[in-house]
Amino acid sequence: MCHRWPPFVKLFAAITMILAATCVPITHGPLIGIVACAIFFAHTLARIPLAYVARRLFYFWPSLFLMAISLPLSQAGQTGWLLFVTILVRGTLSFSTALWLVNVMPFDQLLATLRRLRVPDVLLAILSLMYRFLFVLWDELDRMRTARSARMFRKPSLWTTWRSAAHLVGRLLIRALDRADRIHGAMLSRGWDGRSRWIEQSRKDRS
Repeated sequence: MCHRWPPFVKLFAAITMILAATCVPITHGPLIGIVACAIFFAHTLARIPLAYVARRLFYFWPSLFLMAISLPLSQAGQTGWLLFVTILVRGTLSFSTALWLVNVMPFDQLLATLRRLRVPDVLLAILSLMYRFLFVLWDELDRMRTARSARMFRKPSLWTTWRSAAHLVGRLLIRALDRADRIHGAMLSRGWDGRSRWIEQSRKDRS
């Protein structure tokens, strides 16, 4: 059902759920529960597998936990732990809503909808390029991991794995910056003016 909704309705529903998750005080437990049930119901309507959501949350929670735990460690008293719970709950609900949106709304449709809402062209260009070249960076990382595994003759220790992963991320960052510089030069040579265009928009302009 959710996939057949108009794009504006999907985006409005996602923004509404995120605002509800971030604006309701954490001390109002029943209201937080209602928001969580609404998000879960939206996932059920979209037929998003629960295992898929749990797997994505499993990758998202470590970074969220590290960011949230820094507050009670830096602030003494009950306030720090209240902020810790607030960040965990709101971050989880907002991330679940974002998962629902990306599953019911294709990314190109999202960009076109944001453009109709007069979102700045710079932000749209950043989102479009980030989405397009994320898969390129993932393929580059996969090749680097394959090359690293081919040079290892035995199972590495945990410390070696962490050190190798840090070195791999550093090399990937350097390659990403070099690729971004080459891509930017190629786009400027082809007349890039900072504005993303779609086929539908170009056809309307010609007509």
